[in-house]
Amino acid sequence: MKPGIHPTYEKVIFRDKSADFAFLTRSTRTSDVAMTWEDGKEYPVIDVEISSASHPFYTGNARVVDTAGRVEKFNRRYGKKK
Repeated sequence: MKPGIHPTYEKVIFRDKSADFAFLTRSTRTSDVAMTWEDGKEYPVIDVEISSASHPFYTGNARVVDTAGRVEKFNRRYGKKK
């Protein structure tokens, strides 16, 4: 690989707050927020809305995730103008 053109690839914690689930993996993404993992080391934390612990396909439970207010967002964008 050519040096100096690739982003850093380090360990990161992805956390799903809705399911109280986190996992450690490697990624090029980073965060200013850090958390201590089970091994005692601190890693950057990236919060996600849906993971395998909360996704309806894996859990069998259907639930509505509406963080941005989809109907309101649609009405603001395409609704009637006064």
